[in-house]
Parts: sequence; structure tokens; C-alpha cells
Amino acid sequence: MPFTNPYLNLAAEEYFLKHKQGEYFLLWQNEPCIVVGRNQNTRKEINYEYVTQHEIPVVRRLTGGGTVFHDLGNLNFTLIQEGVEQDFGNYKVFATPVIETLGEMGVTATLSGRNDLLVGDRKFCGQAQTLWHGRLMHHGCMLFCANVEALTKALTVNPLKIQSKGIDSVRSRVVNLADCFSEPRTLEEFTQKLQQRMLEKQGNQPYTLTIDDLEAIEFLKAKKYQTHDWNYGFSKDYAFQKETRFAGGIVSVSMNIHENAIAELSLRGDFFGIKEPEELERCLTGIAYEEKAVLKALESINLQEYMAGISPEELCNAMF
Repeated sequence: MPFTNPYLNLAAEEYFLKHKQGEYFLLWQNEPCIVVGRNQNTRKEINYEYVTQHEIPVVRRLTGGGTVFHDLGNLNFTLIQEGVEQDFGNYKVFATPVIETLGEMGVTATLSGRNDLLVGDRKFCGQAQTLWHGRLMHHGCMLFCANVEALTKALTVNPLKIQSKGIDSVRSRVVNLADCFSEPRTLEEFTQKLQQRMLEKQGNQPYTLTIDDLEAIEFLKAKKYQTHDWNYGFSKDYAFQKETRFAGGIVSVSMNIHENAIAELSLRGDFFGIKEPEELERCLTGIAYEEKAVLKALESINLQEYMAGISPEELCNAMF
């Protein structure tokens, strides 16, 4: 995409997903910024003092998963396809072009865990997905020659995530692709090879944004992606707070209880789902604050649509 403004790029993704027919492959870069997962509490994920001091933009994306740091040493890719709902949660099928391109360049990459791409045991890419009216959007953020020092200072990594991987720090976990090649390679070279592979694989043709496209993207940026409510919303003080890690991700439960019923509820974390957690919160608000009542309510809905890989019993336990 022709811009490096993070608000514009995230707005463009939503525009192509929701307002343009057909299938698209997007390659894009952001100026230094932090991109927060759809279901996360922004203030818990960032080093607010560092971010403010360095005037780093913070923007929330449409997909779940964890918070990432972007700069011009990153390359981001987005695949938007129709009629592939069955592939939601299947990260391998969408990561294959990246893995194959790197293989041609002499680097062996693998898919690990829920959504990580690794070289050896170090991560260079996180991925996330969302579904909208039968259209699936899959995207990933790849480290090529990113400023890892800025990344480690800008983010506040949850200790549960670090402990679960048995490592000491973010710095020890991530790697830039530029350090993985046997001979010097540039970001431009990698970008061209990945783009060419996708053009051949998908049979796509290059698309040029129209004036109407640009105006619509600018409108989304101003009305949504550049607003405080979207980027910092969901942050509030609650009487009950508990954070738990499951195979499906980290869930942070915040509640206010009134007359032994759930009066207010916030469910945040780096989990994935095809439905928004606010809908689940509404389903549970007003339920008696008793384990049997909460479990019964959770079993009456398809929790996997909101939190893939987390069972009703697990979420119920996290709420007490």
C-alpha cells in the first residue's frame, strides 16, 4: 500500500475487507507505532510513559491476538479471501507463501504454537485473523530489520506469556530476518519476491487505489482508527480482576458485582474469535454470580466463536 501512516493502513485493511468485493493481497509498512489486538486492554499492553515521551502512535486492529511494535523495518502482509470460513484458525495455509519464499532464499521457517512463525526457536512473525460476512482476513507482521530495542521498551509483555515459553525476555525470543540469511538480503528484495510469489499463486493483478478508495479510507481513519475511544477504549477500573492463561490465549476478567449478580463485565486478552467479546459480556451481565449459574450460561452459547480454544469450564473458573 502507498502509505506508512498506521491509522491509514489499518483503515485500508477494513475498507478492503468490508467494502471491496474480490480477493486481495496487501503488502504494507508502518512508521514506528504500536498495534493492539482487538480484544486487549491497551494501557496494560504498552509502556505508556515511553510511548508518550517518544510520541509513538497506538492503534487498535480488527483482529485478536497480541500487541506488536511496527516500524519501517517490518513488512506486513494481508490476505483477504471469500468462502474460506473453514480456514479460520488455520494459520498454516496462509503462512505457506511466506515460508516458501524464505525457503527459496535459503531460510527455513516453521509455524509454531497458535500463530507464530519462527526461524529456529526465535519468532519473526505473529499472525491474526478475523471473519466478516463470509470473508476472511489474515494478516501478519514480519520483523526484517526492525528496531528490537525500541520494541522491548515500548511494550509491556505479560509475564504469563513469557513464563509459558520458558524464556527470559522479548529480546531473546525474537529475531530479524535480515540476520537469518547466509548472505546479505534487503527488505526490498524480500518484498519483491513475496509479492511475485503471490501474484503467481493467486493469479492476482496489481490494483491501483482510486480517488474514491482514498476518500473512503481517509474517512475510516478519521472516524475510527485515529480516535481515542477505539484505540484506548475498554480501559476501566473494576472491583474484581483476574488474569489466566489457557491454551487458547490469555484472558483478563474484570467485573463489578451488585446484589450477587454480574453488573459489569470486561473480557480482554490475546485470544482469537470470530465474534466480538462485547456480545459475550452482554450475555453474562445480569447472571447470578454463582459458579453453577455462570457455567450454565456459558454452556448455552458457542464459546468457541468468542474465544477459540477455551472451554466454558475454563472461563468459568477464571471468573471466580
